Amino acid sequence: MDNFPKVLCGWSWEENKLFELALAVVDEQHPDRWEVVAAMVGGEKSAEDVQKHYVILLEDLQFIESGKLDHKLGEAQSCIQVDSAQSVCWTDEDNNLLVRLDIN
Repeated sequence: MDNFPKVLCGWSWEENKLFELALAVVDEQHPDRWEVVAAMVGGEKSAEDVQKHYVILLEDLQFIESGKLDHKLGEAQSCIQVDSAQSVCWTDEDNNLLVRLDIN
């Protein structure tokens, strides 16, 4: 996973996985939640970084659940719309990575 694209926000695959795990184990009501999550992710991410990343995650989930993402994973897509001012190129290699990870 060393070549996982950092296109969207500068987070590696490993950092994202640690972030997800940290969110699963650190209680939402913990007074120092973002500091604890940042410590679990590693030394390069601050509490502010992980809190912003969480907001992005929530926005992504809202977008997916809204039904606006109308393509299937197996279909070829050259780019996906991130917002009105930015697109992210999607390569066959990216698609193959997702298929290998068995993301549905």
